[in-house]
Amino acid sequence: MLHRASGKSLIYNQLYPFKGLKNYTSGIIHHVRLTGLEPHSLYYYRCGDPSIRAMSDIYYFKTMPVSSPKSYPSRIAVLGDLGLTYNSTSTIEHLTSNKPNLILLVGDVCYANLYLTNGTGSDCYSCSFSDTPMHETYQPRWDYWGRFMQPLISKVPIMMVQGNHEIEEQAQNRTFASYSSRFAFPHKESGSSSQFYYSFNAGGIHFVVLGGYAAYNRSDAQYKWLQKDLASVNRNVTPWLVATWHPPWYTSYRSHYREAECMRVAMEDLLYQYGVDIVFNGHVHAYERSNRVYNYTLDPCGPVYLAVGDGGNREKMAINHADDPGNCPEPSSTPDTFMGGFCAFNFTSGPAAGNFCWDRQPEYSAYRETSFGHGILEVKNETHALWTWQRNQDMYNKAGDQIYIVRQPERCPAEPKVIVQLWETEKLNGIPLGGDQSNSAENRSDS
Repeated sequence: MLHRASGKSLIYNQLYPFKGLKNYTSGIIHHVRLTGLEPHSLYYYRCGDPSIRAMSDIYYFKTMPVSSPKSYPSRIAVLGDLGLTYNSTSTIEHLTSNKPNLILLVGDVCYANLYLTNGTGSDCYSCSFSDTPMHETYQPRWDYWGRFMQPLISKVPIMMVQGNHEIEEQAQNRTFASYSSRFAFPHKESGSSSQFYYSFNAGGIHFVVLGGYAAYNRSDAQYKWLQKDLASVNRNVTPWLVATWHPPWYTSYRSHYREAECMRVAMEDLLYQYGVDIVFNGHVHAYERSNRVYNYTLDPCGPVYLAVGDGGNREKMAINHADDPGNCPEPSSTPDTFMGGFCAFNFTSGPAAGNFCWDRQPEYSAYRETSFGHGILEVKNETHALWTWQRNQDMYNKAGDQIYIVRQPERCPAEPKVIVQLWETEKLNGIPLGGDQSNSAENRSDS
């Protein structure tokens, strides 16, 4: 070993202000930032305190390729709602066989909040533990999950996205303590003030990670950060723009149907105007791939939405579709309970006009299936990427769903233009507009 780096150590607490509930104090968690690494290079490392001869085994990892339109990670594994179950084990076995260079986990890590503080668990917390004074968690599940994942993520970089099962309420209304303490996020490096939203490059791909459980309206810090981050992307260097957050905007399953509608209303225009190519989500325990879509309308310049909440979870799989007879949920029951708000009204145009749900598989839904699995993204060049979804019940080299995603930068220019009408509306509302950071749907579609 030629170099030494030091960092910081911390512990966190999960505290409950009720007698009989077991509080938790974590072990010591160490964070070390490595600088000066060369791109696309293999590094060996070990962790510990050499002064007391307490050192780990030797591990290794490979850095991402340089940011360039000609340079991409070979394979990016994408999974969500992983958990710590037999199905989780199968997912990780299949994923590992694909030898990914990078892992993106789109929320819901270990489901510690489906357990009481004494370790008693259930597939449905509210069904089994409705009389608890507050929502409990069993924090040792995080330690179990870390040991389960160590053989993989000690070698392959993993980037995390907050999910609803990481909220984990405790005393003094504190949330996300374990998630924020156990993982590292490049939020400061990407100009963000929060661990819940950040960005990073992986070769010629710019990833934007958003927080589905952090304030996202136009006046909020996350939205303002997103504007600046998207405006800073140089598509000549990173042609591909990929966004990810946990709750999907486009799902045809009854589970979580239109739950994140307020987030979509707040942010969809911005992502569309800057030409986001692909969106990854989880939350719904099934797989679904969309056609290119914007505002519930097929649009060749809209993103492809890929929901991969089928990693293993601890709850049940999503089976019923909102378009099945008798399965359309009551609109008032759909908003997310943590974020609040109501934005999901009946459709005003298209085949579902006047209704809250479609009466058949929606046009935006290209493929959907209830099976455990994970996805692999292979970006081939500036315009073509191969997406493969693999089911756990299949052989390791078999695709359950596969498609080439094609960028059309000439048809869908990524640089937005000023919308005069929108600027005037913003000015009347007293909200400053970020220069050329806006564009109309008409300009994008007609280009």
